Amino acid sequence: MGLILQRANEALDINPIPGIEEQLSVNGSNWLWTCVAIYSFFFLGVFALSWKPRSNEKVFHYLLSIALLVGAITYFSNASNLGWSIVTQGTTSRSGAPRQIFFNKYINWVVAFPIVNILLGLVANSSWATIVWHVFLSWVWVISYLVSAYTPSVYKWGFFVFGTVAYLVMAASTFAEGSVGAKRVGTQGDYWILAGYFNLLWLLYPIAFGVSEGGNTIGVTPHFIFFGVLDVLMIPCGAVVLLLLSRKWDYNALNLYFTQYGRVPQGGHFPEKSAAPAPAPAATPAV
Repeated sequence: MGLILQRANEALDINPIPGIEEQLSVNGSNWLWTCVAIYSFFFLGVFALSWKPRSNEKVFHYLLSIALLVGAITYFSNASNLGWSIVTQGTTSRSGAPRQIFFNKYINWVVAFPIVNILLGLVANSSWATIVWHVFLSWVWVISYLVSAYTPSVYKWGFFVFGTVAYLVMAASTFAEGSVGAKRVGTQGDYWILAGYFNLLWLLYPIAFGVSEGGNTIGVTPHFIFFGVLDVLMIPCGAVVLLLLSRKWDYNALNLYFTQYGRVPQGGHFPEKSAAPAPAPAATPAV
């Protein structure tokens, strides 16, 4: 029992940092281990539910499981003080102090944000073109922020603007186009709940980036607390909200039957299998 009580977080000792001012602290690492536990717990729960899903359709469970597993892995890397670079921050025309930049969280977002867009697209019965459009916009957003974080001059704000514009276009499209499809299939109310929930959280990401790896206003540990809360609300808590709402959806209306024909339910309409015209009656031979 004494050994358990004396156990401490040794991640920063095993994987040391070069001793700069803006770096991860032990308390920050402890918080990140908490995020690892949350993501792992919810992953096991969603994975267990996938063994007996509603209407035997597992697409929501599969997508959420991927997002949760990737989140657990990236937060494990962050908590272990792995996957980082030292980047000199430039908030004016001159370079500022060096800062520890963790690229793992961008790997998490480049998986999680597209999955959220795919989930919203499925709930709204959006076209695949619209879903792909939203996925690529989320990639542009995340990659632009990653490049911004690694830019050691004021030019980082140019990439920040490009990424934020991509986010705004994506958010507007999820409301404008998604609500039309959701109304058609009878999920409009739940779609507005989900779209509003995810977009409210997404709205806070540019703010969090601007005061952390953008403006270098808050340190590494506070920035991980900010992003950690947002990420936990986005994926683990968002998974609970989505799965609870999905219990009353008409999967047939949503075309959530992934067969060899794509999103077409069994017994649905297959255009390439239109009925052939009946053969003309044989001519009666002349007597």
